[in-house]
Amino acid sequence: GAAKLIVVVAIFLLTFYVISQVFEIKMETNLGHIFARSALDAAARSTKPPRYKCGISKACPEKHFAFKMASGAANVVGPKICVEDNVLMSAVKNNVGRGINVALVNGKTGEPLDTKFFDMWGGDVAPFIEFLKSIQDGTIVLMGTYDDGATKLNDEARKLIAELGSTSIANLGFRDNWVFCGGKGIKTKSPFEQ
Repeated sequence: GAAKLIVVVAIFLLTFYVISQVFEIKMETNLGHIFARSALDAAARSTKPPRYKCGISKACPEKHFAFKMASGAANVVGPKICVEDNVLMSAVKNNVGRGINVALVNGKTGEPLDTKFFDMWGGDVAPFIEFLKSIQDGTIVLMGTYDDGATKLNDEARKLIAELGSTSIANLGFRDNWVFCGGKGIKTKSPFEQ
């Protein structure tokens, strides 16, 4: 009886010792990783640049809308239009197409109103002209080309876009990359055109 009890207690203590040694080693490793990870995360957070709406490089002043646009690249990559961190048009959203891509935004609230694209290679310019004429005063108009945005543009369409503040639309040619942000009813030329 007593010998069995001593052997059982010895095995229990030996097992407890081995387990505690293994557990402490793992505990140190885990704590070390936790502390190292916390230090790395803190360092990454302190060196990581702040993120602004639509991925722009700096914050917009109060009472201004953040936006970022990219025209399409040839006939491979579609345009992208983002306003107030909301991607309105992109190939991922599957709402862009060959020609001129247009997003309309409420100039007071920043709310998206409409998105459309007009094929200026194989399509008709008449629906585009009607669309431009229907835009209400106070609406922000964002445009970006994809593939060809100029072939079917006539003088009337170019004049309507110029009235939105564009200075480059008269010179837009076959397969030119072009982005523009203007507004219906503005009295000046838009600085947001490339």
